[in-house]
Amino acid sequence: MIIWYVAAGSAAGGVARYLLSVFAQRESVTTFPWWTLLINVLGSLLLGFLMRYIVEGTSLSANARAMLTTGFCGGFTTFSTFSYETVTMWQQGGARRAATYVGLSVVLSLGAMYAGLWAAERALGASGFGDVSSVAEEQ
Repeated sequence: MIIWYVAAGSAAGGVARYLLSVFAQRESVTTFPWWTLLINVLGSLLLGFLMRYIVEGTSLSANARAMLTTGFCGGFTTFSTFSYETVTMWQQGGARRAATYVGLSVVLSLGAMYAGLWAAERALGASGFGDVSSVAEEQ
């Protein structure tokens, strides 16, 4: 049943995010949520790569695809933490910081998604950056 594959991927992604956040809390010297931003950007990069590579370059089962994309990438990235951090910054009088965080998150995550798609095309030997609509249709 596909749900167990998604659950396993989500668990692995969540654990990976947790371990990075533990490291970040020990090493961080700033109050800006750079680590959440990094996690979401890395997750977008990975999802972009996996979606293009899996759809066009492999014959992975639907279970394995769901485990890697919906499961791992969904468990790794964290929109809820991003939302909480943004609202908290805003409420504490940091409207400019919150807006900067939102802007950076959107621009860098979308850029990382395209970079992941591009990297997968290179890995597959494609000569140009193709249409991403076929990737969206797979989900």
